[in-house]
Amino acid sequence: MKITLLGCGALGQVWLSALHQQGHEVQGWLRERQPCCHVDVRKKEGAVFSHTLTANDADFLASSDLLLVTLKAWQVASAVNRLATTLPPSSPILLIHNGMNPVDELHNVPQPLLLGVTTHAARHDDDAIVHVASGITHIGPAKHPYRNGHNLTAILHQALPEVIWHENIYPAAWSKLAVNCVINPLTALKGCRNGDLRHYPGEVAAICQEVAAVMACEGIPVSAENLLADINKIIASTAENISSMLQDIRMQRRTEIDYISGFLLKRAQAHGLAVPVNSHLYAQVKYKEKTYERIRTPLSRTRQ
Repeated sequence: MKITLLGCGALGQVWLSALHQQGHEVQGWLRERQPCCHVDVRKKEGAVFSHTLTANDADFLASSDLLLVTLKAWQVASAVNRLATTLPPSSPILLIHNGMNPVDELHNVPQPLLLGVTTHAARHDDDAIVHVASGITHIGPAKHPYRNGHNLTAILHQALPEVIWHENIYPAAWSKLAVNCVINPLTALKGCRNGDLRHYPGEVAAICQEVAAVMACEGIPVSAENLLADINKIIASTAENISSMLQDIRMQRRTEIDYISGFLLKRAQAHGLAVPVNSHLYAQVKYKEKTYERIRTPLSRTRQ
């Protein structure tokens, strides 16, 4: 396949390295226009992939069979809407990001839209990317049926297993959202690693209670107890990880809170549900964002 990958961060580089090694033609697409991108991925067991790949080639994009998107959720809509005008109308766009909602911001895109949920984990280590944990990637149609889903799944599975196709991706997407609603805002506000959330069992349980209620209204019934048990397992298995939201807060970057807790609040409001614990977490993270945005503003004006 000929594949353009939009978002050459940690997870994006893992996909680029895996697809290239499987024999696919791949290019990265970077925010800053440049003709190539260097991919340096290391696995925990020691394997190293270091290669310079094509980047930002419009002709390559115009003949791509797939646009794979691994951007932050808030970056997706503007970037994908731009590239969709060049990508062939029949080539699918696969979105893999934390949170939900960007699909609703892409209603004018003619290409088939697919949604992905992954448990692969990667992090920056100086100039390299470390693929710290292999996982499972669930993919499925975001809105309309896609008849080539099983073929695409088989191709992606060969490159970076395990990949599983779902005709209805939303139960898997909501399960991932539930995890994100707990781990991301709590670790960002506590300033702790995932495993340290075991010291806050009451807050974790309260978040799960509210998320389970919203999921039930969305037609995805799950007990709060089962949700809590699953999330506690993930907290334990990723104990040493630093969440993406905590990394964003430390670097004073925009977080994905609007697409995680913010999305949950919108769906809760639509169903007439009160979710005070998640509302409080959302407000606290937004306050942190606004605080460092205010700090940066005078500096920006000075430079101008």
